Amino acid sequence: MSLVWKLLRRNISAGQLVGYALANLVGLTIVLTAIQFYRDISTALDDEDTFVTKDYIIISKKVSSLGGLLGKKVTFSKGEVENLKAQKWVRKTGAFTAAGFNVAASLEMGGRGVSTWMFFESVPDEFFDVKPKGWGFDPSRPRIPIIISKDYLSLYNFGFAASRGMPQISESMVGMIPLTISLSGNGKQEYFPAKVVGFSSRLNTIAVPQSFMEWANERFADRPIPDPSRLIIEVNSPGDPAIDQYFAGRGYEVAGDRLNNGKMAYFLSVMTGIVVTVGVIISLLAFFILILSLYLLLQKNRDKLRDLMLLGYTPRQVAANYRNIVVIINILVLALSVALMLLGRTFWSSAFEEMEMDLASTWPTILIGFAIMATITVCSIYAISRKITRLF
Repeated sequence: MSLVWKLLRRNISAGQLVGYALANLVGLTIVLTAIQFYRDISTALDDEDTFVTKDYIIISKKVSSLGGLLGKKVTFSKGEVENLKAQKWVRKTGAFTAAGFNVAASLEMGGRGVSTWMFFESVPDEFFDVKPKGWGFDPSRPRIPIIISKDYLSLYNFGFAASRGMPQISESMVGMIPLTISLSGNGKQEYFPAKVVGFSSRLNTIAVPQSFMEWANERFADRPIPDPSRLIIEVNSPGDPAIDQYFAGRGYEVAGDRLNNGKMAYFLSVMTGIVVTVGVIISLLAFFILILSLYLLLQKNRDKLRDLMLLGYTPRQVAANYRNIVVIINILVLALSVALMLLGRTFWSSAFEEMEMDLASTWPTILIGFAIMATITVCSIYAISRKITRLF
């Protein structure tokens, strides 16, 4: 222990340093815990099968009784689509393109043939939640890949098949069934091999590649392609109140409960932001407590500091003693905050695992805590050095 330290430590208030450490510990723990909780929730948002939706919304217009009887098409005009794209909460917008031709599917199993009318729709590939192998269309080697909604398979297995005593089928079995698709229109009829290559949780339709739809409409469409009747939107924040107000004012309907689930995600993000802000404010107050305590301490030791200057000590040598106090306390605060964050995480991690939701890595959160404490430490050291230089 240096003689300088023995001289300077006489006026150090242990109570003030403990108060700073506790306040900073509480603030940093709140910040790290809130950030980690939000990162775990965000990881859950990346899973389409979780209880909270990601940031995709499918909208349509309400069908009125009179309009339906008169055969009025309920579609989105180009002006309405452009107006929607201009909203601040919209990232990207895609349209469901309908087939302008007749579609029929048939298959043969055990010497028996089954056929049915069906429909095709397409959306830009970037809006799919699945990217199956073999997705795409080449006119020189025509084969139609199809993605269907998981709800359709569930309706068959647990509705139709269960009530008729028919066998239930899995997703892999559906993909093994060879289909023959008949496309007709514009005075033409052609047959194509097809296969179900994936199942979507996001899109409630029978989807084909956009490239195929454009090619087929150009070849078989015998009627003008109507404006889209449904739109898929990627939004910045699914629960933004402005979204609900916009849709309600124009009579738009949201498929399923996406908007309600989005409100849950938005509420969680807002609450996380509030908690992080409270933690940051507590940490800032703790920082000012430390600076005030050190300034008072330096003011008490003013005469001793001047004596040290006359003895040949430099401001850097004297500041090193106070700097060491700050560094040691901040390292302890960081270590305890990380430990408390990890302890707090155990309270929700088990619930997440029961719902088969993946948890995010804790390392980014720990690095954020390190960055916060490094910033506080650097600012404290700078303030100490500046004050001591002035006193010298």
